[in-house]
This record gives sequence, C-alpha cells and structure tokens, in this order.
Amino acid sequence: MDFKEQEIEKTNNEYSLVEETEKILTEETTEGPWRNEMRALEESIDGRVKKQKHFKSFVLLILSAVIGSVITLLAVYFYLPELTNHNELEIGDRQVDLVRDTKPSVFTIVARKAMPSVVGITTVIEDQNRFMLGQNRGSLGTGVIVDERGYILTNSHVIRDGDVDRINVILHDGEIIDAKVIWQDRILDLAVIKVEATNLPVAELGDSDLLEVGEIAIAIGNPLGLHFDRTLTQGVISGLDRMIPISRTETMENLIQTDASINPGNSGGPLLNAKGQVIGINTAKIKDGEGLGFAIPINIAKPIVTQIIEYGSFKRVLLGVRAVDVALFEQVTGKDVGVSKGVYIVKVLESSSADLAGLRNEDIIIKMDGRETNTMQQLVKNLFTYKYGDKVELLIIRNNKEKVIGVEFIE
Repeated sequence: MDFKEQEIEKTNNEYSLVEETEKILTEETTEGPWRNEMRALEESIDGRVKKQKHFKSFVLLILSAVIGSVITLLAVYFYLPELTNHNELEIGDRQVDLVRDTKPSVFTIVARKAMPSVVGITTVIEDQNRFMLGQNRGSLGTGVIVDERGYILTNSHVIRDGDVDRINVILHDGEIIDAKVIWQDRILDLAVIKVEATNLPVAELGDSDLLEVGEIAIAIGNPLGLHFDRTLTQGVISGLDRMIPISRTETMENLIQTDASINPGNSGGPLLNAKGQVIGINTAKIKDGEGLGFAIPINIAKPIVTQIIEYGSFKRVLLGVRAVDVALFEQVTGKDVGVSKGVYIVKVLESSSADLAGLRNEDIIIKMDGRETNTMQQLVKNLFTYKYGDKVELLIIRNNKEKVIGVEFIE
C-alpha cells in the first residue's frame, strides 16, 4: 500500500469515527438522559410562567374590586343623604317613587270616617201556621245614621214598606237595638227609622247635585248576610239621572249609576264620595249585568231628613190636584192634547195651593222649577223636595201655549 492509499484509508476511518460520534450524540440528545433533563427544565420554566400569569390576573381582579368598592362608597357618601330626603326622583317628565308611601289610601280614610255610622238592619215577620205555631221570617239590609239621637236613613223595601212586626238595628260596636218606623215612602224607596239612643256617630251628607261622571264612588253595606257585614267596595260614578223599571207600571228615576259592587244586603247603605260624604242611598242593581248598581241621590232625602230631625215627623206638601199622565189620559179618552209628555190636570181641588195659584182643569204641567215633570211619578217625587211655605214655578201648557204660574205651598 503506498502512501496515497494509506492516506485515503485514514481519511475514511476518521470519517467513520465522526459519523459514529454524531450518531452517539444524536441518540443521547434525543432519547438519553440529557433530553429528560431538558424536558424537566422546560416544564419548570413553563410552570413558573403560568403561575406568574395567574398571579397577575388575581392581582388585577383584587385591584378592580377594591376600586369599584371605593367608587360605590364615595357615591353613597355624596348622594345618599340627598336621595333619602326626597320621596320621588324626577326622570324626564315622570316622577318615580323611591320610598314606599306609608300614607293611608283614600278608601281607608273614607272607611275610618264613615264606617261607624253604618248599621245593619234586620226585620222580623211573625207568621202562624194552621197549627197555631209561630214562625218568623226576616231579611237583612243596611242603614246610615243621620242624627246622633238615633235617626237612621234606609230604603223602604229594606223594612218591607213598614209591614213588619219587628225591626232590629245592629250598631257598629255590635249592640242590637229595637227600632220603629218614623216615615217611609214606597215610590221614593226611602224610609227613616229611629232607635232609642244618644251620641251616635253621624254620617256627613254631601251634595249629589255636584256629582260628575268619573268621580270616586264607595259603597258600604252588608252583602249576603252578616258574615260580610260592613263590606266596602269601590268604583266610580258611571252615570247620572238614570231610570230603571221596578214593575210593569212603575219606574225609579233620577238615579246615580255606579260600578261599585252592590249586592243583596247593601240596600239602604250609603254611597260615598272621596271626602266620605253620603251622596246616595244604594237601592238596586241589574241582575243580568256586571257593575250596574244604582243609588238614590241624597239631595232627594235631605229635605225629608231635615224636617224629621227638626220636627220629629215628615209631612209631604200637596199641590191640590187630581191628575194623570198625558199618555194614559190620551189612551183612555182617545183625545189628543197636543203634547206627548206631562201631567194632565183632571180636577183642581178647591182652596188648595193649585187653586189659589190659578191652575185650571185641563192644564198640563211639564216642568217644576225647571225640572222635567213628564209623569205623575216625577211630580210626586219633585214635591218631596219642598216644605210648606216654599214657592215653586210651574211651566204649563194651556190652550196649546206655554205659561208660567207661581205656586206657594199651603197646608
């Protein structure tokens, strides 16, 4: 082997040695203990980085909470005293309640004022059967005290138009007292009874002529029995000057309509306004309709109550005529009197108020002090508003012409 060949073999050996060395190094670094140490180091470094990130996030969260709390405390410190000194906060055109209004409602105030003057009324009719055994029948209604000496206003039908054997009144404190009838009228469906008592709580009477549709209306009564005594219901004045039929030949007129619930037993109880004043006496409801209750305007009862309280009795003024509805007169006689509504005077009684005022037979009354007088029933109801000594202007038809006649009521 010459020198050149020796040199080539040496070079090949060295090259093999280098390859072997690289192979060993490669195996050591990829699968050997060095690689494990490097992995452990990398994992340690990654863990520390992650812990640092978590710590930073936690610190930021704590700082945010602290700053938010500080801002809230500052806002409360500066603004809460101002807010708590006001019940309402203005937002645009609206006012928002910030604290609960603890004042009683208008209905509570009315109940406190009027409830003590509302009474329960029971009636008893004693029957005897063919074996002479006594049996009692009774009914329940409501009334309202109008004088501290025991005068009570109610419906005539509550006391069965006076045709009862016994009337009991249940006062606000539960005491039961016998009552007697002072006055009653079936056409008006009003009555005044009296108990022997003093210093009773008295209801305040309002002015029903001032009522408007939409006003608050509050009814107090004993619906469906004493289990529901002194029940309060509320609504509004739904209508005025209403008329409802009560029989084939009779009607009730000039009534107040309300949607405050009125049920059997409410009859005779007060209908009140927002001031707790009596504006009507509840009298009827439409059975087939919801929220259709009716009350007699208190101004119809006022002159009656006033006279009874002052004199102990009531005497209705008399016009002094015998008269009939125009429609009925035309139907019976077949005559045409020229008008479709009014009261046709058949006869003027001698020396009566009508006679002294100059009224004549065949005059037709159509108005009384400006109030429509279309029927005898309206005429009678209008007369209840006067007392002896009062004067009234009658608008009549005489010989097909209108004429005004002044009448003074005399006994």
